[in-house]
Amino acid sequence: MKTITIEGHLRTEHGKKAARQIRSQDNVPGVIYGGAQEVNFYASARAFKPLVYTGEFQLADVTVDGKTYKCILKDLQFDKVQDSLIHVDLLELVGDKKVVATLPLKFTGVSIGVKGGGKLVTKMKSLKVKALPKDLTSTITVDITDLDLNGNIRVEDVKVVGMEILNSPRIPIASVVLTRLLKQEEATAATTTTTTAVAKDEKKK
Repeated sequence: MKTITIEGHLRTEHGKKAARQIRSQDNVPGVIYGGAQEVNFYASARAFKPLVYTGEFQLADVTVDGKTYKCILKDLQFDKVQDSLIHVDLLELVGDKKVVATLPLKFTGVSIGVKGGGKLVTKMKSLKVKALPKDLTSTITVDITDLDLNGNIRVEDVKVVGMEILNSPRIPIASVVLTRLLKQEEATAATTTTTTAVAKDEKKK
């Protein structure tokens, strides 16, 4: 799993005024919690970019005051007007302590339904899981090979080792739907079949 390195600095002053001062120097305040003690720190806005502006699930090694904390991203705050990052919450990974994380889904294979002319629709991009740090993975792989036309893969169909999936089990995460062309072809075929059947009946009469 990819790990981002962030060099942080311990915050000695707190409050809105101190936070504004930190941001004015192109830094972002943050907090690391979940470990033995809460750590308030700040780091350059640039250092956070690889961790924040990505769809990947990554780890962060954050060094503050000579100590390194292995973390995952927990929450973000952005300025409502400028849309700039203004605060970062990180969760420290402790060996025997389970954490809740959101892992992206990776779909593999070509479904039977797509081969038959259908269209794959992905309804979820990630799943929320609870697991020990050692069991976390960068993605959750879902094989869609056996997914047929009008079929669904639901949360309950996803099997992962060492993780508890927290999403509702009946929620669909991917399906294959009829394309407009396929619907037209089926409608034409049905009309042809009906016309042929009617013609045969008339002939019998």
